[in-house]
Amino acid sequence: MQGRLPAGRGGAGSQGAGLVRTTCSSGGGAGAGAGQPGARPSEGPLDPVYPRTYGALLKVAQMVTLLIAFICVRSSVWTRYSAYSYFEVVTICNLIMILVFYLVHLFRLYRVLTCISWPLSELLHYLIGTLLLLIASIVAASKSYSQSGLVAGAIFGFVATFLCLASIWLSYKISCVTQSTECIPGGNTAESLTQVF
Repeated sequence: MQGRLPAGRGGAGSQGAGLVRTTCSSGGGAGAGAGQPGARPSEGPLDPVYPRTYGALLKVAQMVTLLIAFICVRSSVWTRYSAYSYFEVVTICNLIMILVFYLVHLFRLYRVLTCISWPLSELLHYLIGTLLLLIASIVAASKSYSQSGLVAGAIFGFVATFLCLASIWLSYKISCVTQSTECIPGGNTAESLTQVF
């Protein structure tokens, strides 16, 4: 292709401009990252790499434990209505929010909805949601009166709380790493955040 450029452009002065234009157009084209072995595919709305990341697997584990905790409490005979209705509301709200964040990263909606700081909103969700889930699990465990379904729901609530604490630690670790990579020229922090969250 370089042999055709001088003949097509005509002069020696325009040859440099043609090469610069070719370099710029190939940098933003569809095959820009195809030659790099570790490059992440940027085509299409679905991110095929995200479901295999630690953050995605942690979210799936959180959703499964929250769903099990909700089902255990829902199918049991309640001793205190206010305690277990609070537990149900907290588990379902956390489950829905974690699913929303999972879908945002899976379908790369953070590229479309740029008005929201997704890492900050996810960190705030985990801080508030984990605290509410811990309170709900403590209340559910104290009001279970040795009924097996309620005890199992409280145990899964504590497991989900632990998994949410792991997400808080992971997001804090990534935010510190992100601040250090912003100083490096060419560091793509948005892509590195989506691999972890």
